[in-house]
Amino acid sequence: MSGHNKWSKIKNKKGSEDAKKGKIFTKHARNITVAAREGGLDPEYNASLKTAIEMAKADNMPNDNIDRAIKKASGEAGGDNFERIIYEGYGPGGVAFIVDCLTDNKNRTAPDVRHIFDKFGGNLGTDGSVMFLFEKKGEIVVNGEGKDFDEFMMDALEAGASDVDDIEEGYFQVLTEVNDFNDTVEKLREMGYKIEKANVSYLANDIEVDPSHHEKLFKLIDALEDNDDIQEVYYNWASPSEE
Repeated sequence: MSGHNKWSKIKNKKGSEDAKKGKIFTKHARNITVAAREGGLDPEYNASLKTAIEMAKADNMPNDNIDRAIKKASGEAGGDNFERIIYEGYGPGGVAFIVDCLTDNKNRTAPDVRHIFDKFGGNLGTDGSVMFLFEKKGEIVVNGEGKDFDEFMMDALEAGASDVDDIEEGYFQVLTEVNDFNDTVEKLREMGYKIEKANVSYLANDIEVDPSHHEKLFKLIDALEDNDDIQEVYYNWASPSEE
């Protein structure tokens, strides 16, 4: 089951993000602010905020930026009122997309997302048009370097995992039910594992499409991921980079 950029694609991007650091930090800041507003300002008592901060630090976001994002949640630094909006659509070849946004102006975001789909041969759908193809799950990517997979699997299941996969040398993927997500993240941390990525994701069974659609699909995904308002892009395409 998939439905999003595989960890290898995300990881390989990390070494060449200088030109995009501003966009990355903007997305992390929004994620931190929303997590703090929803669960409180203390990361020790807010697992979602703690994970958001760790993900930001993994991308070398300065502590000052992180602190400002938390203060926005308290109202100390003014701050915009971000809301989460989910868009659904189809790309070339019938690939289903879910686009997860945090925006302070949906009147800007909606036409931007629609324009990106139109530009690269897709179309924005209505609510529920593709959601039935996806399943909402907690997804955790763990740095398991030096760990035996069978040993890790036992630890992950004890922590509350519903499924475990060896996705790449040194990295394991853990899936959980949404209600178990935060507890599983915390238990894995307590066991000494380094969390590389953790969020609630939309996962689907992959489909293959004719290679004639590949170029536009890659461009569509890149354009969506490059938009400041878009936090995550999920899709059910078995792209060549994921094989």
